[in-house]
Amino acid sequence: MQPATLEANPYQDLYIYYLSGRFRPGRAFNPEHYIGSWEEGEFSFLFFTRPKMALVESTVNRLAGLELLDHYHMTYEQWQGGDILPSRIGRFTISPPWFDIDKMNADTTIILDPGVVFGTGTHPTTRDCLEALQLAFEDTPIRSALDLGTGTGLLALAAARMGCPKVLAADLTLLAARTAQKNVELNTLSKQILVVQGDAEKFMDFTSDLVVTNIHYDVMKNLIGTSGFLKKKRFILSGLMRSEAARIESTLADLPVEIIRRWDQDGIWHTFYGASY
Repeated sequence: MQPATLEANPYQDLYIYYLSGRFRPGRAFNPEHYIGSWEEGEFSFLFFTRPKMALVESTVNRLAGLELLDHYHMTYEQWQGGDILPSRIGRFTISPPWFDIDKMNADTTIILDPGVVFGTGTHPTTRDCLEALQLAFEDTPIRSALDLGTGTGLLALAAARMGCPKVLAADLTLLAARTAQKNVELNTLSKQILVVQGDAEKFMDFTSDLVVTNIHYDVMKNLIGTSGFLKKKRFILSGLMRSEAARIESTLADLPVEIIRRWDQDGIWHTFYGASY
């Protein structure tokens, strides 16, 4: 039986403005109905829950280096690629906060509001990372963990639910970091998880038993080249397509590490779980 809806999905319709250039209006920019912005290279996406064409045009004209390329109106489900519903992934029930689910078993329940950030647990790499996390916690005591490229914070939340007392969750995108922080608070895990915004490479040297990173290849190749990578007891590397995975595996072969298990989803997405000697 599908869980009863607790409250309406707060997002409903999305109004998205696609800009050329990096949108950096300053922290004072917080108009009504504004969700946040997302950067992809030299482009930016602005998200609102109401149409804001006049505001966006005036802001683009005020800030240097920006151009409004296009705008879109779609439902929240269209943006996320389908309905956001409670799902069972491994040992966890993952549910948006607008569904009424059994929260009594807190160690196996994760409340996740993805906002407009991708990372609801349905992607195969996320599922593989959750399975790899389970293996890591069964293999060795994990007292501290890094989740680099945390997105919605799901993997950090799972690590904390598995008993890790100290988790650092980092993401370069401010919108993702804010989304992850909201989810930490929804799950009352602020004593275990610290969310920060910043470059993943800046945190790789932090002392931790485990590092998990579901991130772009261009970032990951730099992460595994740091001295901090070799100081981790366990590592989970994911988000890799076939040719990228082959290059990462070749690099790992020259390091004092062991690949304990690998996942291959339809020959497309690859995940590695391993240990340092």
